[in-house]
Amino acid sequence: MEYARLGGTGLTVSRIGLGCMSYGDPAAGMHRWTLDEDDAAPFFRQAVELGVTFWDTANVYQGGTSEELVGRAVDRFSRREDVVLATKVSGRMHDGPGGSGLSRKAILEQVDASLRRLGTDHIDVYYVHRFDPETPVAEIMATLDGLVRAGKVRYLGASSMWAWQFAKMQHVAVVNGWTAFSAMQDQYNVLKREEERDMIPMCLDQGVGLTPYSPLAKGRAARPWGGATTRSTSDTVAEAFDRDVDKPVVDALQEVAEARGVPMAGVALAWLLSKPVVSCPIVGATKPHHLSDAVAALDLRLTTGEIAELEEHYAPQDNYWW
Repeated sequence: MEYARLGGTGLTVSRIGLGCMSYGDPAAGMHRWTLDEDDAAPFFRQAVELGVTFWDTANVYQGGTSEELVGRAVDRFSRREDVVLATKVSGRMHDGPGGSGLSRKAILEQVDASLRRLGTDHIDVYYVHRFDPETPVAEIMATLDGLVRAGKVRYLGASSMWAWQFAKMQHVAVVNGWTAFSAMQDQYNVLKREEERDMIPMCLDQGVGLTPYSPLAKGRAARPWGGATTRSTSDTVAEAFDRDVDKPVVDALQEVAEARGVPMAGVALAWLLSKPVVSCPIVGATKPHHLSDAVAALDLRLTTGEIAELEEHYAPQDNYWW
């Protein structure tokens, strides 16, 4: 395993993160393909064995059951001191005024609920899952700063929003002397590169580390064109990745992988890890080889020619925050 600082902070994170949206009660949320506690246990154990110390979840993943599984897995397979725990706030947990969004009431209610489910007294990286246009930015950032000052949260992150919204939140924090964001968790992979226009240059300029989700494009960058899995045929979110214009990129991934004698997933991750802004891609693991292949990608250094081959067929598209 390799380790790096999260953006411009002093926090050390593993270069591969464990995405925990894959774990939780299949009957409790929007996904039916998630793994329950017994089936998820081997992946937490494997993460510890491989040195994957950054574990990422969210309050809304499978109705909070993902956080519960993650919290128990920390106690079962590791120590709290050895894991960097990340979770998120803003998605709907219930219909009450504190059940969603980023109002002071919602943030304070939901951070305490996440702490109870995770079984810990602090969250290492606390992300706002989406921008909340109905709450004043000053209210959001002042409340988040209060969590850091109270010791409930160590670092702040944001996820999936327009660059101008992120800039507005950062500016309000800086001018008021409040804690600013250190991480941006957006969707970034060889098939989804719109963030290169505004968000990534901003993060590079301000020392914000990327912890991108869907680094394998919901699996589309990990198998030859036309291949299918249980998730790809049952997940309506994943089905949104089926765009014919992506075929040349996937074909290029396959060609580079075959020439190197490595899995396509390794090439896709090596491409992402070659970007200076990326601190820690978030990898979802539901099969034994997923994490081991991801960690092996750390040893794969692509040439400038291979990177150019992967990038030349990219087709611009609308932004995507799912």
